[in-house]
Amino acid sequence: MTNIKDRVSIQVSLSGYSFKIQDEDGSHSSGWMSADRVFTTPEFQKRYSQVDISVFTPKFALIPSHFHHPLRVRQNLSEVARLEDSDKVESVDIPEFAAVLLYSNTIGETLSKVVSETVLMADGSKSSPLPEIYFMLKALPQLPDYNKILASYVDGYLYLTIAQGRSLLLCNSFRAPDFTTAEYFIFMAMKKLQLNPEVSTITFRTSLESEEEMSLYRYFKCVEVL
Repeated sequence: MTNIKDRVSIQVSLSGYSFKIQDEDGSHSSGWMSADRVFTTPEFQKRYSQVDISVFTPKFALIPSHFHHPLRVRQNLSEVARLEDSDKVESVDIPEFAAVLLYSNTIGETLSKVVSETVLMADGSKSSPLPEIYFMLKALPQLPDYNKILASYVDGYLYLTIAQGRSLLLCNSFRAPDFTTAEYFIFMAMKKLQLNPEVSTITFRTSLESEEEMSLYRYFKCVEVL
């Protein structure tokens, strides 16, 4: 019988992938791996009760549910993201914030499709890849502090969500070729929202280098990695 805690979370980008497994033995993370290792990863040969596949795509927009219209998804997303004619556009509900996430996972990689077809759930079904920002929005309400700051940084993009209590204040991505630039956008957002880093915890869904973590600790009360 498959343990309900037998879960794998996989993050996919243009530069590779990483995964985290949670089971009866606890949890462990892989670190960042190159795409050519996907077929030799032993953890991907198992089946899991839950498979989450996250794609780092900056092509997204979050809109209030009452403004959402299924026939206007592409039009609404194209107003904030650069879309190609061949880009597949989809949407998913975010009931935690009474919103709908519009997105395109078409970023030029094929790894997410390979992972979806390789890493199966216990009943043999496939898990559909969803954007990284989706998992960030789902995780945000679970953060214990009143000021909730959740970020991911990979391939020169910062993904940032901020909430106070149950109120979502920010959901965006920023082009940041280095971590110093990513920090600039974090502090710019904090200042604009009048949040004090010294009394706030910042949480990342991606791994941090030791020097990146230490740099953040100079400003934030606490730095954590999910």
